[in-house]
Amino acid sequence: MWDDAKQMNAIAATLAVLVAVALLWVGTAWIVRQPVFALREVVVTNKLERASAAHLEAVVREALTGTFFTMDLARAQQALAQVPWVRSVALRRQWPHRLEVEVEEHVPFARWSDASLVNTRGEVFTAASQDVLPQFDGQDGRAAEMTSQFRTWSARLEPLALAIKTLQLSPRGSWQIQATGKAGPLTIALGRDEPDARLARFVAAQPRTLGTLARAGTRVDYVDLRYRNGFAARVPQFREKQGRPAA
Repeated sequence: MWDDAKQMNAIAATLAVLVAVALLWVGTAWIVRQPVFALREVVVTNKLERASAAHLEAVVREALTGTFFTMDLARAQQALAQVPWVRSVALRRQWPHRLEVEVEEHVPFARWSDASLVNTRGEVFTAASQDVLPQFDGQDGRAAEMTSQFRTWSARLEPLALAIKTLQLSPRGSWQIQATGKAGPLTIALGRDEPDARLARFVAAQPRTLGTLARAGTRVDYVDLRYRNGFAARVPQFREKQGRPAA
């Protein structure tokens, strides 16, 4: 092999190429880490309703290390996801020193249990809000279902001028609505089975039942729809006459 000039030239050429590639790689790695390429500007490209642009920029600058070429955008995205009101974020490099941040914020829809919120997509998140929102009390993983039912049942109760203030879903799957209207608060017990059908029957019957009572000056504060062919109603302050105890 050592006597073969062509083969030796080929080996030498190959080694020269490898050395050149290695030098190029080392040189490039050195260049892209120079301060001249440092990140100098963080810009939020969309209007924010609730999240703080200053807070976002501070998180980005703390999370990002390196230069324009070497910054870890995935790490920054993970850090920004923890900022209150941030649902998702997109990061884009803009040559030579700029990072653009586009933020999708949570839109609050309801309160969840004690300390969290539900957005319009039915996702639970944590943030502080002074908004007047309906209350959801349910089990983990059921927020999206409760959001959907809230929309459906709110539309169904609208003709009765009833607005849902609290929606409850028990561990056993029993639904209960606390609504308010012109006559005051009304609790509606739907139970577990066919809650949509039960509420539809109640809405259809309300004008000639509770509506008649309301026009006569009698207010009902609780209705139990867990009956096959009707429902029970409770009148505040009503006391039944004493009778013989049930056996």
